[in-house]
Amino acid sequence: VFCLTAAKKAPAGKDAAAKPAPKEATPQEAPAAPPTGEIDGAPAGRAEPGGSSAASRVVPPRPLLRSVFPTDTVIVAKLNGKELPAKPAVKWFKGKWLELGSKSGARFSFKESHDAASNVYTIELHITKVVLGDRGDYRIEVKAKDFCDSCAFNIDVEGMLVGVGAKGLGQVVEEEKKKKKDDDDLGIPPEIWELLKGAKKSEYERIAFQYGITDLRGMLKRLKKAKVEVKKSAAFTKKLDPAYQVDRGNKIKLVVEISDPDLPLKWFKNGQEIKPSSKYVSGVEDNLAVMPISSTHILLVQAQQCGHPSCKGIWEIYVFENVGKKRILTINKCTLADDAAYEVVVKDEKCFTELFVKEPPVLIVTPLEDQQVFVGDRVEMAVEVSEEGAQVMWLKDGVELTREDSFKARYRLKKDGKRHILIYSEVTMEDKGHYQVMTNGGQCEAELIVEEKQLEVLQDIADLTVKASEQAVFKCEVSDEKVTGKWYKNGVEVRPSKRITISHTGRFHKLVIDDVRPEDEGDYTFVPDGYALSLSAKLKFLEIKVEYVPKQEPPKIHLDCSGQTSENAIVVVAGNKLRMDVSITGEPRPVATWMKEDEVWCGLPSALTSPSQPCWVALGQSGSGEKWTEGRVRIEQRGDISSFVIESAERGDEGRYTIKVTNPVGEDVASILLKVVDVPDPPEAVRVTSVGEDWAVLVWEPPKYDGGRPVTGYLLERKKKGSQRWMKLNFEVFTETTYESTNMIEGILYEMRVFAVNVIGVSQPSMNTKPFMPIAPTSEPQHLTVEDVTDTTTTLKWRPPDKIGAGGIDGYLIEYCVEGSDEWIPANTEPVERCGFTVKNLPTGAKITFRVVGVNIAGRSQPATLAQPVTIREIQPKIRLPRHLRQTYVRKVGEHLNLVIPFQGKPRPQVVWTKGGAPIDTSHVHVRTSDFDTVFFVRQAARSDSGEYELTVQIENMKDTATVCIRVVEKAGPPQNVMVKEVWGTNALVEWQPPKDDGNSEITGYFVQKADKKTMEWFTVYERNRHTSCTVSDLIMGNEYYFRVYSENVCGLSDLPGSPHRCISPPPGMTLKLPEYKEHDFRTPPKFLTPLPDRVVVAGYAAALNCAVRGHPKPKVVWMKNKMEIREDPKFLMTNQQGVLTLNIRRPSPFDSGTYSCRAVNELGEALAECKLEVRGEPGGGGALRSTHLTLIHKADGAGQTCAL
Repeated sequence: VFCLTAAKKAPAGKDAAAKPAPKEATPQEAPAAPPTGEIDGAPAGRAEPGGSSAASRVVPPRPLLRSVFPTDTVIVAKLNGKELPAKPAVKWFKGKWLELGSKSGARFSFKESHDAASNVYTIELHITKVVLGDRGDYRIEVKAKDFCDSCAFNIDVEGMLVGVGAKGLGQVVEEEKKKKKDDDDLGIPPEIWELLKGAKKSEYERIAFQYGITDLRGMLKRLKKAKVEVKKSAAFTKKLDPAYQVDRGNKIKLVVEISDPDLPLKWFKNGQEIKPSSKYVSGVEDNLAVMPISSTHILLVQAQQCGHPSCKGIWEIYVFENVGKKRILTINKCTLADDAAYEVVVKDEKCFTELFVKEPPVLIVTPLEDQQVFVGDRVEMAVEVSEEGAQVMWLKDGVELTREDSFKARYRLKKDGKRHILIYSEVTMEDKGHYQVMTNGGQCEAELIVEEKQLEVLQDIADLTVKASEQAVFKCEVSDEKVTGKWYKNGVEVRPSKRITISHTGRFHKLVIDDVRPEDEGDYTFVPDGYALSLSAKLKFLEIKVEYVPKQEPPKIHLDCSGQTSENAIVVVAGNKLRMDVSITGEPRPVATWMKEDEVWCGLPSALTSPSQPCWVALGQSGSGEKWTEGRVRIEQRGDISSFVIESAERGDEGRYTIKVTNPVGEDVASILLKVVDVPDPPEAVRVTSVGEDWAVLVWEPPKYDGGRPVTGYLLERKKKGSQRWMKLNFEVFTETTYESTNMIEGILYEMRVFAVNVIGVSQPSMNTKPFMPIAPTSEPQHLTVEDVTDTTTTLKWRPPDKIGAGGIDGYLIEYCVEGSDEWIPANTEPVERCGFTVKNLPTGAKITFRVVGVNIAGRSQPATLAQPVTIREIQPKIRLPRHLRQTYVRKVGEHLNLVIPFQGKPRPQVVWTKGGAPIDTSHVHVRTSDFDTVFFVRQAARSDSGEYELTVQIENMKDTATVCIRVVEKAGPPQNVMVKEVWGTNALVEWQPPKDDGNSEITGYFVQKADKKTMEWFTVYERNRHTSCTVSDLIMGNEYYFRVYSENVCGLSDLPGSPHRCISPPPGMTLKLPEYKEHDFRTPPKFLTPLPDRVVVAGYAAALNCAVRGHPKPKVVWMKNKMEIREDPKFLMTNQQGVLTLNIRRPSPFDSGTYSCRAVNELGEALAECKLEVRGEPGGGGALRSTHLTLIHKADGAGQTCAL
C-alpha cells in the first residue's frame, strides 16, 4: 500500500541540479531488477515519482534515498485508503527499534493529510538540516485495526561537492563511481563497518542487533571479502558512541579518548564549533572558566549568566573535562535545543555521534467535557495538561485541527499556561462531532452537540383594511431579537421610501405605509433570514362613497371569526396580543357595549379585570373614534369597527365575551368565545421508584393544566448532584409517564426533572427529584448449608455474597416453605447481620425448604435456596471418629491419654466404653460425656492400658459403635549374649541376640560401641544396625577392646547394654614397624589460574570483574584502577571466596572506564592480572541488552584453591 518518495531542499543561494527519480515497478514488473528511488540534489519542494500505484499491497524493495549535508529533506509516503478498514496509525522508526516521535527532537517533524476525492493518505517526515548521523536504515509502519504493513528505506548523507579543482569532470565522476562501489555497504554506516572489522566474530551478532542490521548474510559476505586490517586511529583510542539518548532536563556526558593528551581537540554541534560567544556571561575571561583539579584533571566550563539574584557567578552549560587522555563533554539540563549531531575533531580525524533528547510524558489532568449548544453560540472546549507549554494535538472526528487551518474553519486554538482551549465564536451545524485531544502521555475525547434554534412566532401580522390617505401598519413579533428579515409585496421585495418605513426593534418588525393609495393593495409577506418561515397578510384599500340620502337602518353586528366550530370562537396563545375587531352597521351610528360573561368588573375600561359590580362599557360617537387606553385591556372605536384589545393574553382572560349595539331603530347582540392556550404546567409528583446498578425508574403524573392543548409528550433531563449541567435523556418526546434511565454510575448521587410538551411549547421544569443513587442489590448468599436439625428447629449457616456493591449489605432475611405449599413464610422480621440463624417452632416430621436473601438499600437480592428439603426430626446417633484414632494410637509409658471423640444424636444419647467386652476400670480411667462429645482420660498410661476399646452411642433402639486401638510402649531391654565370634587382622566379628522385652514396640536397630582398655573411652561404631551382628574394623593389633550393644525402639535406646570384653594379642615373633613420614612443603607463590578478561558494559548497569588466584600462604589481594589502588570506595565491592576474586562496580558511568588490575602478594612472590573496562552510554530507542551467564566451578585441595570460568 506504499508509495515512498524523498526530496531535499537546496541551500539558499545555491542552484541544485535535479535527477528525476526512476519510476517504481508495478506489481507485474515485480520479478525484474529492484528499482532504487535515489534522488540527488532535488530542487526545493517535494519530488514524487510518477507512475507509482498505491493499489498494490506488494512492498517495494528498500529504496536508497541520498541527501547532501547539511540540507532539509522530506520523505513522502502515500497510502491507498481503499484497502484500509479505518484511518491508519503511522509510526516512523530509525534502525530497528528507535521510534521517531515528539521525543526525537525538534529536527524531526511529521505531517499527515487525506485526499477525500482519491481516498489517498499522504504522510511526510521532515528532517531539518540533515547531519551525518541521520544516515542509516529507516522504517515506516502503518496499522489500521487488524491491518498492518511496513516499508523500509535507507538514507545516505554525503558531503557537498565544493569544487572540481584541477581534476577534470570525468575524473571526478570516475572517483565517485569507484567510491560508490567501495561503499556498497548494504546501508550500514562506515563507522559500523570499522567497528565490525575490529571486533571478534563472537560479537558480530551483538553489534548487528544493537545497530539494527537485518541482512546478516550480506554483512558476513562483505566482511569475508574485505581484508581484515585493523587500522588503529592515530588520534583516537576510543571514539564516541554512535548515538546517545537522554531525558529532557537530565545531564549527559560525551566521552572520547585520544592517543596524545597534548593534541588539540574541538567539539562541534550541528557543524558549528562549541565555543564562547557574546551571549554568555561576562566576568570570566572569554566566558570560559578553567578549574584545575589535579595535574591530569582539568575542567573547562562554558557558562552563561543566571538570572537569580542570589547567583553572582556563572552557571555551566557545557563542561569540557580532561581526565588523562579522556576528553569529556558534559551537557547539563538538556533541552530540545541540545538535540543535535555532535562531532569531535583532532587534527584531520573526526568522530561523531547524535544526541536524542526525549520529552517527559504529558498527562491529561482535566479532560474535555461533553457540551450541548445551539447554532450561533460561543463554545470553549478546554483541557488541562501536566506540563506548561506542552504540545497537544486536537482532532475532530479523527481529523487533526491545526493553527494553519483555523483561519478557514472559524475556530481558534489558545494556550493559557497548562490549559489548552478550542474556541468557536459562532458555532454551526458543521462543527458538531467528536473532539479528541492527544498527548504523548494520554488522550481524552468529548462530544459537541449542536442544535438548530427554533424560531417562534409570538405575534403574527394581521390583514388590514385601510381607507385612502390613512396609515397601514404591519407588525409581527418573533422569539429571537437578533433575527433579521425582509418584506415582500406580491413576491417583490419592498424597499424603504418616503411613504414606506421598515423598522426592527428588539423582537418586533414593522412595515409602515403612509398615505395609502389604491396601488398599495396586495399580499404582504415577512420572511426571517435563515429560517424556512414566512408571515403573510393582506392589505385592502377601502373606497369611501358619501351618500347624502338620509337612511335609517337597524344596527347589525358582522362577525368573522377563525373558529372551526359553529359558535364564534377565537383561540389566542398566552402572552400574545389579542385584537377582536367587530364590524358594526346601522343608521344612525349605533352605540356598542362590551361584557364578559356574567362577571362583574369596575366601571372603568382600564380595569376590566377588577371585580366590583355589573357594568356595561359604552362608547360614544365623538369624532373619528374613542378609545380607553389605560391598562392591559382596552376598547377602541374606529368608524364602523369596535375593537376589544388585550395586550398580553392571560389564562384569566378566557371566557365568553358579549357585544351589544343599539341605535334608535333597534339593537343587536353577539357573543364571542375566547380560548387562551398556553404551554402546560410542569409535571407533578416526579419521583424515582426503583434503582439498580446503573439504572433508575422515574415516574410522574401529568400536569394539572395542559395549556388548552393535549400534552404530546415529555422531555427528561438528569444531572449529578452538585453539578449545574443538565444532560438531555431524550430528543424525541416521550409519551409515557414512566421512564427507565440507564448508563449511570453506581454510587453517584443524581437528580432528574421532567418537562411537559404540547403544540404550543415546552413547560417549565418540574421539581427536581430527591437525590438518588444507583445501587444494585447484592448477589445471592453463598454456600447455604444446614448446620443442625432437631424435632422443632433447624440451624442454617451461609457465606456472604460474592458481589455486594456500593450499597453494602444491611443483613439477611430467612424464609421457609413447607412441602406441598407455595407460600414462603418469613422466619425473621428484622435482618440478621451474622451468617447464621436458627429457625424455631417448626412442625415435627415436615419437609421444609429454606432460602436466604441479602437486603440493602436497593432491596432484596436473589435468594439462595437449599437444593433438597430438610426433614424436621430427631437425629440418629453417629460417632465421628477423628482421623488419628482410626489407626493404632501409640503413647509412651507415663504419658497421659486424652481422647476426645465427637458424636451426634438428639435427644442426648447414652455413651458406654468397654474393653474386651467388659466395662472399663473407672478408678484408673476417667470418662466425661457431654451433648456433643465424650472424653477418655488416663493420667499416667501403663502397658496394661494397651488393647482395643469399644465406644457405643445409643438412643432407644438406635446405636452406633466405634473401636479404638491403644498401644502403650516403653524402652526395650538390653540385647542378650553379646560375644565376639571371630578376630582377623584388625577386624572383629561381634554377634548378639534380641532382647527379651521389646517394650511393646518393634526394635528399630542396635547401637554398637567400642572402647580401648587403656583409655576406656567409648566410641560409636554403628548406629541403627538392623542385624544382630556386625564387623568392627580399624582396630589396633595388640590392644584389648571392650564392646557393648544397645537396643532401640520408638522410645529410644535401652537403659542397659549387653557388654562382654575380648583382648586382641599380636602373634608371636611379629613386631610393628611404622614408616618414616616426611612433611610436604605446600608453600607456592601466587599464580592467576583465570586472568581478567576485557569487558564492555552499559552505563547504569552493575558490572563485575572476576579472576581466580592460587597461592600458599594465602596471598594479599589489591585492586587498582589506572595503577591507582582502589581503597574504601562505596562504589566498589571487593570479595574473595576461596580464591575466586570479584570486583563489583555499582552503576558504572563512562568515567569508570579504564585499565583495572589485580595484584596478589605473599612471602614467595607476587602476580598481576590486568583488563580494560569500557563503559558505553545506554543505547537509544530502548534496544534490548544481551546478558552473558558465567558459571564458576571451584575446586580446593590442600595445596591451594583453583577456579575454572
